[in-house]
Amino acid sequence: MNMAVDEAILHALADGMGLPTLRFYQWHPPCLSLGYNQPCSDVDIEACARLGYTWVRRPTGGRAILHCDELTYSVIAPEHEPRVQGGITESYRRLSQGLLAGLRILGADVFQPQEEKVLNPQQGAACFDTPSNYEITVDGKKLIGSAQVRRRGQVLQHGALPLYGDLDRVFACLRTSTGCRSLRDRAITLEQALGRTVSFEEVVRALAQGFSQALNLDLVEGGLSEYELHLAERLYRTRYTTDEWNCRV
Repeated sequence: MNMAVDEAILHALADGMGLPTLRFYQWHPPCLSLGYNQPCSDVDIEACARLGYTWVRRPTGGRAILHCDELTYSVIAPEHEPRVQGGITESYRRLSQGLLAGLRILGADVFQPQEEKVLNPQQGAACFDTPSNYEITVDGKKLIGSAQVRRRGQVLQHGALPLYGDLDRVFACLRTSTGCRSLRDRAITLEQALGRTVSFEEVVRALAQGFSQALNLDLVEGGLSEYELHLAERLYRTRYTTDEWNCRV
């Protein structure tokens, strides 16, 4: 349903029935999400069922993420909006200023590389295996994994910020042949970065403030419209709960 809601906001915006949106959410029960072009054979379906996890394919790229004990954000805006204008890398770096500002409000010593680097050709099935170009890190370890898609003249960017817990839990949901078996040297939780536990609500407040300050936004809290809810429910039924979508690769 979370993926259906993100896409519904995009379509509502394209239909002239929505507003540019910054959304923060969590997942219940925990869910493994695959990137748009990631093989569904990476998923250990029996293990997910045994653990009580669901799984879904995202509309954006990247590798698998276990959404558990985390905050997920999404930004949906028209391509002509100055804050997302330009290419994917340009818009991603601009939006990241809001994430960086919010994390610094919390006290995190975050960093975003300004130059492209050579990516790990041996990267496994898990998203947090290796930081991608321009992604936010702490002490060289990936803190946020983000991805973007563009449809109907709109931009959808979303990403995962692990708040606490064992990041290696993702491997219990993946087949053993898909690469790296530990993320301890490659990724970090916000709790590890700060040396203290922070609640979902505290992180939402800080990130909202960071986006407001860094991107000069006047945020107004709100919920989904009836139009968006209707679209989300339809997408949930016809796409994100179907094998046709989730097993497309």
